Amino acid sequence: MSAWQHLYSSRRWKALREYQLLNEPLCRFCTQSDVVEAATVADHIRPHKGDEALFYDPDNLQSLCKPCHDGTKQRIELGQEVVTFAADGWPR
Repeated sequence: MSAWQHLYSSRRWKALREYQLLNEPLCRFCTQSDVVEAATVADHIRPHKGDEALFYDPDNLQSLCKPCHDGTKQRIELGQEVVTFAADGWPR
């Protein structure tokens, strides 16, 4: 477990997460492909690595569905190429 994992159980984070998901209820990655999918994860755009200012920065958050967070976002952070598709089935 990370040294900063405790931040995710803070009252401040829970309020910020709720605010993020209320203000951006759809998955940002899915909507870029014209797919409507409810977001369930408030994701840090830039990894915070324990930096509390970055962790609690609302401008560093995006809403994602769990499959995009656990798949596409992880590949991006690992520097892997990610191919996305438009609603017509063609790669973007």
